[in-house]
Amino acid sequence: MKFKNINTVYISIGALLLVSILFSSCEKYVDIPKAPNQLLVTDAFKEDATATSAVLTLYGNDNTTNSLGYFSFCGGLEADELENANDNDLSMNEFQTTALSIKNATVQNYLWSTPYAVIGAANVAIDGLNNSKTLTPSVKNQLLGESKFFRAFTYFYLVNYFGKVPLSLSGDANANAFLPRTSTDSVYAQIVADLKDAQTLLPATYVGTMRARVNKYAATALLARVYLYMSDYTNAEIQASNVIGATDITYTMQDIDHAFLNTSNEVILQIATTTAWSSLPILGTYYNSYQQYVLAPSFTFEAGDKRAASWTDGNIITKYKMAGNEYNITLRLAEQYLIRSEARAQLSKISGAQADLDSVRIRAGLAKTSASTKDDLLAAIASERKVELLGEFSHRWFDLKRTGKADQVIGALKPATWKSTAVLAPIPSDERFKNPSLTQNDGYPN
Repeated sequence: MKFKNINTVYISIGALLLVSILFSSCEKYVDIPKAPNQLLVTDAFKEDATATSAVLTLYGNDNTTNSLGYFSFCGGLEADELENANDNDLSMNEFQTTALSIKNATVQNYLWSTPYAVIGAANVAIDGLNNSKTLTPSVKNQLLGESKFFRAFTYFYLVNYFGKVPLSLSGDANANAFLPRTSTDSVYAQIVADLKDAQTLLPATYVGTMRARVNKYAATALLARVYLYMSDYTNAEIQASNVIGATDITYTMQDIDHAFLNTSNEVILQIATTTAWSSLPILGTYYNSYQQYVLAPSFTFEAGDKRAASWTDGNIITKYKMAGNEYNITLRLAEQYLIRSEARAQLSKISGAQADLDSVRIRAGLAKTSASTKDDLLAAIASERKVELLGEFSHRWFDLKRTGKADQVIGALKPATWKSTAVLAPIPSDERFKNPSLTQNDGYPN
């Protein structure tokens, strides 16, 4: 990994909250043309307005609609969710066969370079905010909390795609240029630390409307997920309960057809778009005259599941409607019920786990679960997560990996190409050329 020198990047005073920079390219973040109303980053954190504009760039720009879904598409293709209907898209075909090359352009551009551009921007913001003595305290806390959330969110995806990754915590590009890979435990520890800080710094209420900026409960929801992945089930239950039981914000399950509206009370965090369309309907609409990503043939629904009719049409995914009233929902309440259900099952709190699982099943028009033992409940929860979180941000792929089921499920589905080492993506060859400190994951050539 080698960061471009972003210490001298110019930050626009008029930056607007648009689509998340999490999925915009490194080039588009770094090479911002200088305009008359711009100032050096060293001055950006002296006043509330310019500091706010600088941090809002973490939410991105509107030029990356087609790339916004890569965290969903890549994991969905590697798992048993999606199928690539475009045989000419060789980069994405490698995800479908789980046979990634070290020169895969999508791995390089969207799973590695873009996330590290976000982390670099967040680090610059955190450094600038910490050094500022002139900001209004409440504004400073809000912006620090947002920056730490985005750093944590991005590292969560890096560590789940690649395992050990360089852990950059400074905005100094020179210090970051030749960092070695850091253990997954250390990366997770930093994610937890950032999210705990964000919880403390952020207000419970949302700044602005439409739940489109990070608040305390967004940090809490992500922390619940992180604890689940760390097998810290006690804390996963606690954090999910804090979201589900929130009294200062209303979070409620919505009916299937309204779950993804930008006015939905199920939303914990969504990234706004200028069109009021989610950027993920490429899953279910024609793109450049061909169907891009469709439902995998092996994907099935329970009889009577309302999600089958509302979220799919044959093998086309219609979860997002492109009706002018949806944003990019990043965190929502249904996941919190499933997190708490799994945590409670692991802690042998059977009735509580059943109740949480049923909160999702009943909304889908299904009967209450018949699972009554720990093992049966865990299997039922895994099945429910597969359907409820279909096409959303690699949940299924990560679930198979963290529960040790990838060999069993994907090995049986793709026996000709599957290797156990495919649970981790390769470190891109270009990054290893620039930074000799980077080692390669097992199963890939040096």
